Amino acid sequence: MLVADFLSHKGVEGVDCWPEAARVVGYVEVGNTRKVKRASVIQTSAKFHYVYSGCLALLWHDVIVEKSLDAVTRTTRPQRLLKAVQDRAIRGNPQSVISVIDHYCRNQEWAMNVGDEKGFILDSVVSELNPQTVLELGTYCGYSAVRIGRLLRSGARLLTLEFNPDYAAVAREVICWAGLENTVQLVEGASGDWIPRLREHFGIHTFDFIFLDHWKERYLTDIKLLEECRLLRKGTVLLADNVVCPGAPDYLEYVRKSPLYDSRYFKSHLEYTKAEDGLEKSVYLG
Repeated sequence: MLVADFLSHKGVEGVDCWPEAARVVGYVEVGNTRKVKRASVIQTSAKFHYVYSGCLALLWHDVIVEKSLDAVTRTTRPQRLLKAVQDRAIRGNPQSVISVIDHYCRNQEWAMNVGDEKGFILDSVVSELNPQTVLELGTYCGYSAVRIGRLLRSGARLLTLEFNPDYAAVAREVICWAGLENTVQLVEGASGDWIPRLREHFGIHTFDFIFLDHWKERYLTDIKLLEECRLLRKGTVLLADNVVCPGAPDYLEYVRKSPLYDSRYFKSHLEYTKAEDGLEKSVYLG
């Protein structure tokens, strides 16, 4: 089903985004009827940001646009993002890498980074906490690892876990391009396999800060595993992305009701869109 059909099916044909959606998928208006012409996804994909639902945004960007670009270019989204970094970012300059990725994702092709808007919230939390030991669950292409790593003091460590080997390969290149390979250590594998081994393998007893941005279904499971493995200390800060879109309701219920946590929600938007999303900051009380 094309996204315009999906919009119409959901009863939002009259909203302001309809003409944009129609142009993107290649519809033309002829009187009161719509006829399909050859889709122009590649040329106009960057224009479809004014969505009314996070689900529609993800459907559009992660299914229609990404698959179309993959087929036409015979590359993957992470590979295209890496090329943009290598072509445009200043090597050894983390801020330049971040700026290039943000510009690329806002103007050329959306990607599931934490993004610039929520990134400022992430920056604020990291800067205020000034952590020595950091764990990131879900590296993707390395954007948030670079964003966090550039703020860490000398001697601090960031371990970032990524399950997908293709994402991990790109993330290593992005982190290296930013000049943070001595601060950020990428660990490839499943979070459920690695969390029980972190203390023994890396010599880290507890983490000061944990950023969750992997599979949302794993948020609650992995936090409970971190508790069981005693990798949290009193005052450890957890920051969870995408708690509204696509959402992590079981995780939110747990950290908001548990006496072990003091939680606060930061309202924002899904990366590079107008759809509501947010970050949940939870301080472990021990």
